[in-house]
Amino acid sequence: MITSMNTPSTGLPESIASAAQHASSLRGRAGRSAGRSLAKVLFDEFESKIRQGLLREGDKLPTESELVQGYDVSRTVVREALSKLQAAGMVETRHGIGTFVLPPRSGGMFFLDPSELAESVDVLAVLELRISLETESAGLAAQRRTEGQLQAMRAALDDFAQSTQLGEDTVAHDFRFHLQIAQATGNRYFADIMNHLGTTLIPRTRVGTARSSPPNDGYLQRVNREHEEIYMAIARKDAESARAAMRVHLTNSRERLRQAQEAAAAASALPA
Repeated sequence: MITSMNTPSTGLPESIASAAQHASSLRGRAGRSAGRSLAKVLFDEFESKIRQGLLREGDKLPTESELVQGYDVSRTVVREALSKLQAAGMVETRHGIGTFVLPPRSGGMFFLDPSELAESVDVLAVLELRISLETESAGLAAQRRTEGQLQAMRAALDDFAQSTQLGEDTVAHDFRFHLQIAQATGNRYFADIMNHLGTTLIPRTRVGTARSSPPNDGYLQRVNREHEEIYMAIARKDAESARAAMRVHLTNSRERLRQAQEAAAAASALPA
């Protein structure tokens, strides 16, 4: 349901209420456009509504279930489209509340198109950016974090571990952990940049694509151990150790992604 944060709504707007009628159109557009997935088409649909002002700042997007039913697509498609919107800085998801439209960007703001970046080796270059950014972020978080922020990091890691055990997706918890660290710096620009980069830059989303299968438990356990090292350093307010642990984690992430991309390239070169 799309509702204003200030004005309650009793129903879906016509553009969303009639979404079921457009489900076949959505699939048709994906079919006619080479390389365009349903998630990209759904992203384009909402991007257009936001740019045209049909969805305004503060409006709440339909729930995941409503989008699945209204557009007759899978939850995976909906989640990917929402991740692209978040990475584009058009919406933000507030845990337990919903997804809301953000104010438009100023014209000169740094921008990376997530729909292109998510499918490009340039994600390796952005990982280099993250190494510089998040290494310092971890150090500042160790110096400035509050007990409440530390508890939020712990909750993200506990959710990550539980999802690993259940075989569920861990990307949202991974991103949440890194975002909590950025917020703990006390400098809002760290969190703004992380929100802009979004979950599409969690390397695991690209590793899974490259391998054509989800990362295994061993992979996720290594990621979780690296997260724990970062957390423990921040918990004991050891800024240098926090910086070192974050640098190791992101450097390892870059190497894991590079290896996965090389393996995928080698596999594609084999004769059918």
